[in-house]
Amino acid sequence: MGSTFSGIELGKRSIMAHTDAITTAGHNISNANTEGYSRQRVQIKEFDPLYKPDLERPERPGQIGQGVDTFSINRIRDELLDKRIVAQANVETYWETRSNYYTMLEQIYNEPYDISVRSNMDKFWEAWQELSVNPENQAARQAVVTRGETLTDSIQQRWESLDGITQIINGDIEATVKQVNDLANQIAALNGEIVRVRGMGDNPNDLLDRRDLLVDKLSKLINITTDQRDPDEFMVHVDGKVFIQGSIARQYELVPRFDDTGFNKVVWKDTQDDAFFSGGKLGALIELRDVDIRNEVQNLNTLTMNFSDLVNDVHRNAVGANRVTGLDFFVEHPFVENVNGNYDRDGDGELDTSYVFRFTGTNALDMQQQVGIEGTITLSGTDGNVEIVYHHTDTVEVIINRINDSASEVKAYLDRNNHLVLKATTSKSLDNPDFVIRHVEDSGFFLSGYSGILRGNGAENAYDFAQVDSVNALVEDAQFAVSPYINPSAYIEVNKSIKNDVMSVAAAYFDASGNVNLGDGRAAVEIASIRNTKIMVGGMKTFDDYFADAVTNVGLKGEQAETNLLSQNAIMGDLRDLRESISGVNIDEELADVMKFQHGYNAAAKFITVWDSLIDTVINRLGV
Repeated sequence: MGSTFSGIELGKRSIMAHTDAITTAGHNISNANTEGYSRQRVQIKEFDPLYKPDLERPERPGQIGQGVDTFSINRIRDELLDKRIVAQANVETYWETRSNYYTMLEQIYNEPYDISVRSNMDKFWEAWQELSVNPENQAARQAVVTRGETLTDSIQQRWESLDGITQIINGDIEATVKQVNDLANQIAALNGEIVRVRGMGDNPNDLLDRRDLLVDKLSKLINITTDQRDPDEFMVHVDGKVFIQGSIARQYELVPRFDDTGFNKVVWKDTQDDAFFSGGKLGALIELRDVDIRNEVQNLNTLTMNFSDLVNDVHRNAVGANRVTGLDFFVEHPFVENVNGNYDRDGDGELDTSYVFRFTGTNALDMQQQVGIEGTITLSGTDGNVEIVYHHTDTVEVIINRINDSASEVKAYLDRNNHLVLKATTSKSLDNPDFVIRHVEDSGFFLSGYSGILRGNGAENAYDFAQVDSVNALVEDAQFAVSPYINPSAYIEVNKSIKNDVMSVAAAYFDASGNVNLGDGRAAVEIASIRNTKIMVGGMKTFDDYFADAVTNVGLKGEQAETNLLSQNAIMGDLRDLRESISGVNIDEELADVMKFQHGYNAAAKFITVWDSLIDTVINRLGV
C-alpha cells in the first residue's frame, strides 16, 4: 500500500527538479557574454516507480509513478565540430601572422624612388659613366665616391630595416613559446580536476568549457589535434607527437642555434629534439624568421657581395690619377683574421674549419674552346654534394653554365683576365654558413691542370672546408679570398684611403710602358658596364633583374597571405557561427525556459498544497 505522505515527496521532487532547471537557465543568462561558455540543459527523467516487477508486488492495475528527478546537467556541444575548429584554427592564424609581417616588408621595399637602393645604384653607375668621359676631372671622381657612400648607406638602411623585423619576430617567437607552455600546463591541470569531478559522478561542465577555450587558444598558436580514446585521458598532439596526456604536459624550450645569428631554436624540453610546427602563429613566425626574412637578407647580401666584388676586381687592377693601384673601392670585414681563413667553428679553442669565399684560377681560358678532357666536378650543395659531369667536347662556357645551373652552392664565371672564378653563395640550410666554399673536387683535370685551381684531381686532392689550411689544396699561385663577416650588407663601405684622396679612384690602366694617360677612362667604362652584365651569382641575373624580382617576390607573397587569410576567415567564420548556434546562449530562449519552468514550479507547489489539504482532512477531520 502506498504511503499517505507519498504525494508530498512527489511534489517535493517536482519543485527541486524545476528549481534546478530555473537555476541552470539563470546560469546560462549570467554567462551569456562569457568567452568560451556553452549553454547547459537539465536532463529531467521520471523517478523510478515504487513497485518492481516481481512476485511480491501488490495486486494493482499498474505501477504508480513517483514524480520526476534531475538526471544530469549537460552542456550543449558538438564534439566533431569542435575538433574541426581546433584542426583548422592554426591555418587561419598562420596566414594572419604572415599577412601582418609581409605588410611590414612591403613598407621596406616601397621606399621612395629617390632614396631607394636601386636609384642610388643607378646614380653610382652613372657617376662611373661620367668619369669615363672626363677621367681627368677631380669633381667626377668626387661624385663617384659620394654616390658610392650614398649607395652603401642605403644598403645598410635596408639591412637595418630587415634586421629590425627579424628582431621583432624573434621576440614574438620567445613570447609565443612561453604562452604555449603556459596553456599546456593549464590544460593538464584542468584534465586532472575534470577526472576527479567525474569520479564523483558529476558533470564538470564549466571546467570542460574552460578546457575547450584553452584548447581553442592553443590551436591558434600551434597546429594541434585532440583525442580522447580513454574517457579519463584527454590528449593533445602536435604533428603526431604527444604534447598533453591527461594531467601531464610536455614543454618546449628555446636553445641557442648552431650559427652566428644569435637566435634560438625551439626544442622539446625533455628530449632536446628539434620541434617542428606546420601551422599556427608559432609555425608562421619561425618560417618568417628562418626562411622568408632570411632569404631577403641573403638576397641583399648576395647583391652586396657580388657588385662590390666585381667593382673591386676592376678597381684593384686599375690605377688612379695619383698612380695608386691595388686598392679595393669597397671594403668589408673578413670573417676571421687568419689569412688562410682558419676558424674555430665548434668553439673548443682549436682551429678546425676554413672559411673561404672565392677561388681564382691561374690559367686564362677561352669561353668557346673545347676542353678536350672529361670528368666529374663535385661541389657542395643544399643537401649534400652535387656532381657535375663534363665531356671532352664541352666548351668552357658549357661547363660554367652547367655549374651555375646545378643545385650546388658554388657558382663559376671568368673574371676580366679570363681566369676561372669559383664563388660561394648563401646557404639554404641553417647549419651551413653563407659565402663559404665547403667542398670542391674534380675526378678529371678541368679544375686542376686546365684552369689552375686545385693541385690535383681525385678525392685525395679535394678541397674541403672541414679542416684547417684547406687552401693548401689550391695551386701555389691561385688567389683566394677569406669569407666576409656575417651580413656584409650591414657594414660595407667605401675604402677610407679613397675617401681621403679621391684621386685614388681608378679610371685608367697602365700602358705598355707603365705610364698613365690622363684621358684614359677604360677602367671606368668597364665598371659602368657591370650595370647591364649578367653577373648575379646564383641566378646569373643583372642587377635590374634582382631589384625587379625582389619587389615582385615580396608583393606576391604578401598578396598570397592576404588572399588565403580572407579565405580562412570565411571558413572559420562559418564554423564559429555554426558552433555559436549550437552552444551559444540565446537570452530570449532562456527567458522562455525560465517562464516554462516557473509554471511547472507553481503547479508543483499547488499540488503539494492540495495534498496537504487532503492529509489534513484525513488526520484532523475524519470521523468528526
